Amino acid sequence: MPDCLPLDREEAGRAVAIFDRLRLPDVPGQPLYRDVGGDWVRAFVRAVFGLVTLNEDRKVIVDRAARKFFQLVPKKNAKTTNGAGIMVTALIMNRRPNAEFLLIGPTQATAELAYDQASGMLAADPYLKKRFHTRDHIKVIEDLTTGAKLRIKSFDNKVLTGSKPVGVLVDEIHELGKVAYAQKVLTQIEGGIVANPEGFVILITTQSDDAPAGVFADELEHARAVRDGEYVGGETLPMLYEYPRSFQADRANLWQDPKYWPIVLPNLDRSITIDRLLPKFREAKSKGMANLSVWASQHLNIEIGIALSRDRWRGADYWLSASTELTLDGLIERSDVCTIGIDGGGLDDLYGLTVMGRCRQTKTWLSWSHGWCHRDVLDLRKDIADRLKNFEDDGDLTICENPTDDIFGVCDVVEKVFMTGLLPDRNGVGVDPKVSLR
Repeated sequence: MPDCLPLDREEAGRAVAIFDRLRLPDVPGQPLYRDVGGDWVRAFVRAVFGLVTLNEDRKVIVDRAARKFFQLVPKKNAKTTNGAGIMVTALIMNRRPNAEFLLIGPTQATAELAYDQASGMLAADPYLKKRFHTRDHIKVIEDLTTGAKLRIKSFDNKVLTGSKPVGVLVDEIHELGKVAYAQKVLTQIEGGIVANPEGFVILITTQSDDAPAGVFADELEHARAVRDGEYVGGETLPMLYEYPRSFQADRANLWQDPKYWPIVLPNLDRSITIDRLLPKFREAKSKGMANLSVWASQHLNIEIGIALSRDRWRGADYWLSASTELTLDGLIERSDVCTIGIDGGGLDDLYGLTVMGRCRQTKTWLSWSHGWCHRDVLDLRKDIADRLKNFEDDGDLTICENPTDDIFGVCDVVEKVFMTGLLPDRNGVGVDPKVSLR
């Protein structure tokens, strides 16, 4: 973290001192974080607990400079263990009587692992073992001195029932991109901490093993915008271990060279080594793109999408370099001739239209596309509902309220291009013969 952050140095130092004294419960000898933890995670701890303002007698936190923290880090970099350590540190740092903290995993298995790590850290220290009471059957850790509790849960739409947490950590938020109600729950979580001046939300995740979607795509893009200076004045602080987008999409696949891997592996030579990664990388590569894409997304944070896809279209190698900001009006203005293609899949699918135009100056082809779907599709295909909403937000998709809205939308585009005189006299519009005109 940069030194320019407005940290309360005393509070940040106290947090790191506590974190460093925690023991890793599943490592031989149960070493202290001080001896085996990386400076990168200490920097994160300093930011989480140091971006606060205390009152004059330093007994109460009255404000925060950042309330949300987003960390993107590949697998095997002690992500879940670090998350458990951070929330145990939060319990020890806490000043509020009967405060409640939540650590949320996307699945029961992840939640159980997080609880085992947190409770194991307490059991490994004689003082903490006396101070905290662990209730294994309900995954709750209670501070006997303040009454504060850390509840560890798996994610569902009732995760906040009966609680107003001071701090929340959500592990593997990329998994929630596949959950239709995830955005609603995350909004509730963020709203729930507002009542507490010291309230915070931490999102820790690897990259998705599919194209980013839903709440994960939204949070990732916001974090990138903050990192890149495109969004200022908010309360989010990102820590993103990923290659630049241009590097990921480079046709030479430079990211496959192990000499570049340390860039995105902050815990290298601690919980993971290049030598341990290489065999599985070679195995995944030998099995084809589907296997390699999953491996790369999880271990190097390579984003699946244009640069890398399970069902890879070879044109993707050239697609990104050919892209440009182009509206329908811009295409019409630059073209000397246009054609239109239409394809649809009925009421339970997407209706698509593409306008191709030939640039009058360069003679290269320009393309503009738009899609339509009915609102019922959001219920019928819940696995892609959030992704469709993202397309709607980008202006590339219209979600129709009436049965004929897509037909009228397509006809409006065809009429607009027709009135310019750019369509040829014959065969200017191609329509899939299976398209329903209802």
